[in-house]
Order: sequence, then C-alpha cells, then structure tokens
Amino acid sequence: MAHLQLDLLLTETGYKPKQQQRLRVYLTNSLEESHPDTGTLFANWLSAEANEANHIKRDTPVMCVIGNPPYSVSSTNKGEWIQNLISDYKKNLNERKINLDDDYIKFIRYGQHFIDKNGEGILAYISNNSFIDGITHRQMRHELLKSFDKIYILDLHGNSKKKETAPDGCIDQNVFDIMQGVSINIFIKTGKKKKDELAKVLHHDLFGRRQFKYESLNQFSINQISWQNIHLDAPNYFFVKKDLELINHYSKWFSVAEFFKIFSTGIESKCDDIAISFNKTSVKNILSDFQELSSQELLKKYQRPNSKGWSYENAKIDIQNNKPEIIKISYRPFDIRFSAYTGFSSGFMGRPRNDTMRHMIHENLAISSTRSRRNDASCYFITQNITDKSISSSLDNNYIFPLYLYNDTTQNTLDKQAIRTPNLNQEIVEQIASKIGLSFTDEKEDIQGTFAPIDILDYIYAVLHSPNYRETYKEFLKIDFPRVPYPADTKSFIELAKLGAQLRQIHLLESPSIEQFITEYPEDGDNIVEKPIYKDGNVYINDSQYFANVPDIAWNFYIGGYQPAQKWLKDRKNRALNFEDILHYQKIIKALSETHRLMQSVDDILNIESS
Repeated sequence: MAHLQLDLLLTETGYKPKQQQRLRVYLTNSLEESHPDTGTLFANWLSAEANEANHIKRDTPVMCVIGNPPYSVSSTNKGEWIQNLISDYKKNLNERKINLDDDYIKFIRYGQHFIDKNGEGILAYISNNSFIDGITHRQMRHELLKSFDKIYILDLHGNSKKKETAPDGCIDQNVFDIMQGVSINIFIKTGKKKKDELAKVLHHDLFGRRQFKYESLNQFSINQISWQNIHLDAPNYFFVKKDLELINHYSKWFSVAEFFKIFSTGIESKCDDIAISFNKTSVKNILSDFQELSSQELLKKYQRPNSKGWSYENAKIDIQNNKPEIIKISYRPFDIRFSAYTGFSSGFMGRPRNDTMRHMIHENLAISSTRSRRNDASCYFITQNITDKSISSSLDNNYIFPLYLYNDTTQNTLDKQAIRTPNLNQEIVEQIASKIGLSFTDEKEDIQGTFAPIDILDYIYAVLHSPNYRETYKEFLKIDFPRVPYPADTKSFIELAKLGAQLRQIHLLESPSIEQFITEYPEDGDNIVEKPIYKDGNVYINDSQYFANVPDIAWNFYIGGYQPAQKWLKDRKNRALNFEDILHYQKIIKALSETHRLMQSVDDILNIESS
C-alpha cells in the first residue's frame, strides 16, 4: 500500500520512474534487530522485502529518523534487542515502578540507536510529551543529552487529563483526537560535541485551540520560533523550565519518603465494581456468591471479564482459603466504603499492598500523598483505613504512609495484644526533638515537655495544607514526594500541630465542629441523585430536592484532583440517599468550609522562607 500510494503521488508530480526502480520503503518491525536468517516461511514469502529491510538495519547509514511513533503503555514489543536498548533509560533509577516501556519511548531509543551508530544525523518525532518532565524519565533525558548536540522541544500540550489551559485562561486543545499531550521533538547530532558535554536544550510552548496550533506550525520555521534555552540541573535534567531557585533551601528539609520507613501505593483492587461496595450487606452478598457459584456463573451474573491481575477463579480461591474480613476502605475524600480483605495478591483484590495495608487494619493513621503530579492539584489527605490508590487523584498513584507498624501478621483487627511501634526515621525524629526542645515518646502521653508520633503527623499535615507552601514550592511538589521544613521552634511546632490536628479530625469527620451544619435539606422526595447542579447557593440532586445554603468555596473546593462536594454526589448517581447519607453530605460541606478557613490560619504561623 505504501508503494502504491507513493507511486500515485509521484505520478501526479510528473515523475517518471526508471525501469523496475523500487521505492526504498520496506515492510519490517522497526523494534526488532536485523535477522541474519530470512529462511522462515514468512521470510520466503517476502524474502526480497525481508532481506532489503535487514540490509538497511544492518549496513546502511541512517542519518534521519522521522515519524509519529505509537503510544502504548502496555507495549507488546518486548523483543530482546529493544529491551536491551531501553535498559539504558532505566539505569540506577531505584524506583518502585518504572513506566518506561511505552512504545513511543522504545521508538525514541530505536532512533537514537541508529543516529549514534551513524555518528551524526537527526531524529525528529511528534510523540507523547510525558518524557520531557516525567520524574522516572530522568535517566532517559540524561542519555539523550549525552548522545545529541542540540535538542528542540516544541511542546504542543493538549493534555485533557491534566485539564490544561492556555496561560491566558483560554481553552487548550490537542492537535490529535487523543487525551495525552504531545510535543514535536528534534534531536540533532553533529559528531562534533565533546565527549562529556551535554546537549543544548531549546524549548517552546504552544497553547491554544487546535486550528491555531495548525496555523502556527504551518507559518513558522524552526528558526522563527522564540526558543527558550533550558538550564539543565542534575539529576532530573528537565526539558522544560522549572522554577528551581529555592532548591538549596528546599533540599535541606526532610522528605516524607525518608521520614516514614514503610509505605506503598494504595490498594488497586482491579475490580472496584465487585471488590468495593457502599455497605457491608452488599459485600456479604458478593462473598456468598463467590463461595457458592462457579466462575462461569459469576461471570454471567456480574458481567465483568477477567483482567490482568484479577480473575473469578483466583478470587474464589482467596475467599475460600483465607476467610476475608469485611472492613472499611478509604476510597475517595470523605467516601468510606467496604470491602473484603485478606491481603492475598491477585485474589479478591488484585493488589492489596499487604506489606503496608496490614498495618492499617488496626488502629492507625496514615497520610496519603502522590509522588509526582500531572497537574497543580496538591494531593494530600488523611486516612485511618486500608486505602485506595486513587484516594485523592485518579491521574497519579497515591502513596500511603502509616504512622505505626504492628508486629502481628494476621488480619484480626480485634487483636488488642498487637504491639505497635512508630513507623518513623529515628534520626529525623531526634533532629526535630533537638530543634523544639522536647522529649519524644512512642505514644501520646499527658506529660509536659514531650511529643509523640501523632504530633509530628499533625505538624506535617498542617504544613502540607499551607497555601503559601503549596504555591512557593509547587514545582518541587510536582516532581517528587513533599519535603517538610524542620520546626523553627517549640511554639510554632505546637501551634502548627494543633492546626494539623484540627484538619485531621475534620477530614476524618470526627471533629465536633462538623456537627454544626451550615446547610439544610428542606424538601421531601425519593432522594434519588440524578444530575447534581449548583444554583444560587443550592445543590440540587434532582428537580425538586436540594441542599440549601452551600457555600461556593465548599462546592468548588479541591482535595487533590477531586472536588469532593461534587464527586461524592456524582458517584451516587441513580442511588437514593438515606438519612445517614444526607447527614454525611452536610458534614462534608462543613468540613470543606472549615478546611479553607484553617488553611489560611496555617499561613499565619508557618514562615516557610525562614524555616
């Protein structure tokens, strides 16, 4: 087809081919190495094609590699040759999860290989743009910097998952009909760069509507674009401008990933519609089905196919062998649901994260945080249950940092004999103690001159809710776990811990203040949630019923990537709210209003620039 189309196009231009001249376009899998033996059945069928393609791969100097590589996180191109090449991008990352097997990344590595092999040339792709500032792509960027002389990044943005907008607030659209943002990347190698020298990176943003982007791309040449020279900083080597002037100050603080010894991403059930329910009764009925029905009968009833990491058969085995306990799960902000938990991987839950979550089936607290963020949302929340990986963001994995570790390995939450110890880095605890002049105790004691793990957690939680902190250090908070300033003195530590405690109790809906409702639910009806609408200070759940006097700040308030006042109702579409649900929603509105007030109070105490 390629030959036919190109021949038709060339004929239209008046081109007349010489006798039996073939166009040098070959059918091959680019991500596979050249094959010395083309004697297979397929190769005999296309022997000339295969041999010519192998010749290009093996012997022909390649000076220009261009294209629009496919984007596929779950790549099926796992040949040994490309896997070995891509390993250069994964060296010394020490990450729990490395998302570097996307096809577009393999094609960048493929193109780099041929340009390096030739010694000079140009690699030009329009591709997924996540590699230009992704935290796990830092080694990839470093390898590209070592290989090429000059790198142009024309960032076309258009990431609908991030809900990107232009700097002037206008809509930003993708140049393709996809959700993932893209960029035009031009990598130039002259062969004249010194061995230890890194490439020069030039970057330009192009926001706006699709048609505007098309017109701009047609209008300007590479030399007419106002390129911004990117200052490169190890170890991340971002290909975009980052406000990193405060890095020396910020790096002196302690990271939550250093402070909490054990942590992991939250639970990934792989089957939320089955494993997670609104009430205990539903979980009991599901467990009964999995004990009594065959896998085929379950598939027919629940209409959910098996998937990678979860199957009806494994779920049945887990339930029958491990006697699951029905417990609460923190699913989304202010949204506590129920599930059956055993801790068995690839069972009723696909990824229960038992190494961390087994400590949350006892009396405990944990802070949730993303490591990196694909938008400006600050994804921090408190939990006291096993916790879903998307508790405060559906775009990025949420990590769970328990306050205590329990010594038992069972799931018996009624075991009062289980001994717990603080899940804290003792060296950092001692530094905090020396700064505030108090003695540390493993448990909270009513003794003057002491502080406990809960006080540090509350202090951290207050800092993470400082608007000034979030704005000043937003570039750092996008790329790694948050770092927290050491307390300046005893007074500020105690005051911030007190505010953090209030925020914690409000977010757990345990504070007496949330019982003082600021909303009403004045109309009777069937209480069925249809399409929630905010109008004139009221939240309508259907045509006639509404929550009255809901502040705009509460309705639009964000926790992470969610607006809880909106999401909680949307997640209950077509369900009838019971009496407890109605009270619960009123508590959410009060909690969001109080959160906004307390966040301003944190800034009155926290002087982050002098910490």
